[in-house]
Amino acid sequence: MNLFNKIFGDTSSKFIKDAEKTVIIINNFEKDISKLSDADFPKKTKEFKDRLEKGESLDDVLPEAFALVREAGKRCLNERLYDVQLIGALALHGGKIAEMKTGEGKTNVATPAVYLNALSSKGVHVITVNDYLARRDAVRMGQIYNFLGLTVGVINSQNVSYLYDASHVEEDKERDRIGEFKIVYDFLKPSTRREAYNADITYGTNHEYGFDYLRDNLSTSLNDLVQREHNFAIVDEVDSILIDEARTPLIISSASGDSEDFYVKFYQIAKQLKKDTDYLVDEKLKAITLTDEGITKAENLLGIQNIYTEKGIKYVHHLETAVKAQAIFEKDRDYVVKEGEVIIVDPFTGRLQPGRRWSEGIHQAIEAKEGVKIEKETRSSGSITFQNYFRFYKKLSGMTGTAETSAEEFLKVYNLDVIVIPTNRPVVRKDHPDLIFQTEKGKFQAIAKKVKELNEKGQPVLIGTISIEKNELLSVYLKQEGVHHVILNAKNHEKEGEIIAQAGKRGAVTIATNMAGRGIDIKLGGNPLVPEEYEFVKNAGGLFVLGTERHEARRIDNQLRGRSGRQGDPGETQFYVSLEDDLMRVFGSERIKTMMGRFGIPEDMPIENGFISRSLENAQAKIEGFHFDARKNTLEYDDVMNHQRKVIYERRQKMMRSDKEEIKNLLEQIVEGKENREKLEEIIEDKRLKLGDEAFFETVRRISLYTTDTLWMEHIEAMDYLRSSVNLRAYGQREPIVEYKKEGLFMFKEMEESFKDQVLSLVETINTESKINITTEVNEPKQTLVTTHKEIGEFKEEGKGDADKNAVGRNDPCPCGSGKKYKKCHGA
Repeated sequence: MNLFNKIFGDTSSKFIKDAEKTVIIINNFEKDISKLSDADFPKKTKEFKDRLEKGESLDDVLPEAFALVREAGKRCLNERLYDVQLIGALALHGGKIAEMKTGEGKTNVATPAVYLNALSSKGVHVITVNDYLARRDAVRMGQIYNFLGLTVGVINSQNVSYLYDASHVEEDKERDRIGEFKIVYDFLKPSTRREAYNADITYGTNHEYGFDYLRDNLSTSLNDLVQREHNFAIVDEVDSILIDEARTPLIISSASGDSEDFYVKFYQIAKQLKKDTDYLVDEKLKAITLTDEGITKAENLLGIQNIYTEKGIKYVHHLETAVKAQAIFEKDRDYVVKEGEVIIVDPFTGRLQPGRRWSEGIHQAIEAKEGVKIEKETRSSGSITFQNYFRFYKKLSGMTGTAETSAEEFLKVYNLDVIVIPTNRPVVRKDHPDLIFQTEKGKFQAIAKKVKELNEKGQPVLIGTISIEKNELLSVYLKQEGVHHVILNAKNHEKEGEIIAQAGKRGAVTIATNMAGRGIDIKLGGNPLVPEEYEFVKNAGGLFVLGTERHEARRIDNQLRGRSGRQGDPGETQFYVSLEDDLMRVFGSERIKTMMGRFGIPEDMPIENGFISRSLENAQAKIEGFHFDARKNTLEYDDVMNHQRKVIYERRQKMMRSDKEEIKNLLEQIVEGKENREKLEEIIEDKRLKLGDEAFFETVRRISLYTTDTLWMEHIEAMDYLRSSVNLRAYGQREPIVEYKKEGLFMFKEMEESFKDQVLSLVETINTESKINITTEVNEPKQTLVTTHKEIGEFKEEGKGDADKNAVGRNDPCPCGSGKKYKKCHGA
């Protein structure tokens, strides 16, 4: 803590000091509110809404509203919010990030802030990391909001949506017993997407909110829109969503054609190239460099003299992509092959990501490598980063157990302060120093012995690994020691939640990827609570969390540690590290490796060394800085696109409203500055009189939308090419981002001029005697998520979809109404 903080206090302590005064006022309402009948609660909600309409602010009704929610929680869940939980809720309402330790009841903490902000009737979005948690929280917390007279919606993937249904009272006891980890589906009734968004409170994942925004901006009618204004969002596991996934732009796309046989051809070449001779691998940057020998060998295999001059960038790109797929991407670590499909494994959570695809041809190259069907290539129709999407909200807040190590990024990118909320009870968990081994084999042997020892005394053990591959490997070692265990490979969120909830049972041994079951509370003795079992496990030392290696981000390690020692319970944590672990191998110091070898330490004998532990933490800090720069870089480039995106989407929204004045203004802007302006105005007026106002303005509206979407799609593609090529200009002492901004602006202005010319051209040639038809057959979009090889992800929707609603095929009738095919008319 620096001198400034010592004198004036840090952000957290100042906020908590002020919040404690507000908590006293909230507590003063408790006695009177406890006297209310159940029927009075919705009436109080109406009273608050009336007060807001008369000019009072949310802060004016806050103390009484928070007290009302606390009482509703007591009656519905038999859980009273602690004072520290109210401080957390005040942080959320204040547009801050509340860091709360695992087991402190973050889900409950959100309820007062959600309720208060929902009183404005502008909607509140609660954003979770997966569909399972969105459904679980909507069912469990929905009873509180329903009791208070508010509606709750849920948006899930595959276009599935629900509304909370309170009619199944017979299931209430079952929900109270198992609702923390199991969903009682009777409380969810299917609904339309728009109905779910129109509820007072909407639960869903970050991907679904982002994709719905992009889909709305590809719609052609107001009736197709599902989202309303972005009022207030609370992001659960905010570090995972706003940081870990912030390198992952959302991209909505349509199919552009069959993949060529290039992928198979270049895979055959890549497998004949040798590492360190034909190409070099940079594991830190996840990049490859072809050597002169490698290029010559590839040219000989292709039967050409010079790949650069004879075949150009396309062949070079395919060659590099095939080598990357061969050298950098490992089966069962980076991806798995399941039912003839290559499925990505999320590097942060260890979860399988069905539907997510690597971009830039990487995924197709891996499909060729694994001998499965090579999917079609795609073309982007719209994109946005999570950073820019979440900036749309008038107020944004979040909660997590691990935010403080990323406080600088939260403040710089999202303007969010991190408030560390005190625990309800002191943390008594023991965090043991890391044990360092020379080899991975020695480490796993030691882990198996330690787990057997703990298992024999009945102490539950949760083992965290970084990949599915390591899960399977460790399982073999435990079987050799005769230890019964459960493996979680992050394949099924719902089943995973039920298993992880029981990881605190007597003698339980659970192997899980680091983030499996995130959001689920592990209670000692099992869930639901059995007092005798709780006491036994507590006396045995509580839950022992054993990390099998350090993750690239310190937050993930802290998240794993935090699974133990909830609510003042005992617990222990320890990390077992080997010099062969990825973190140490790629980023560790050579001095450490030579030191261990010099002392002749056996491979299964650990050492505890402060120097090595510090080296590990330095490596983690280095990587975190590297990733922060990557995210900042992604954002800088997307900020350029964001300005252009706003211009395009605002024009689309005006056209969708079918407002005659807006369309007239658009036509005036288009003819402005043209040499033959008067003649053009006469032509437009003539067309309007012959067609009639309604038909004419509807035709112009459709032409405008069609032209906007076609040009925007081409512009996105051009900007992607510009971004991938602009980095080379650094060699000429020119800043890539400055070049990108300059050229991007020039290209955007060119696109806007093309828009004016094309709309004018189409309007001029409208056939006033023909029926105008510019819609084509539409297939449902298939959602796919895509990640670049640098882990700067892109989530894509593939297949013909909303992006194609305005698209005119070359053989379709031309939108101008001439009766000719588009390719023979304006598509020529």
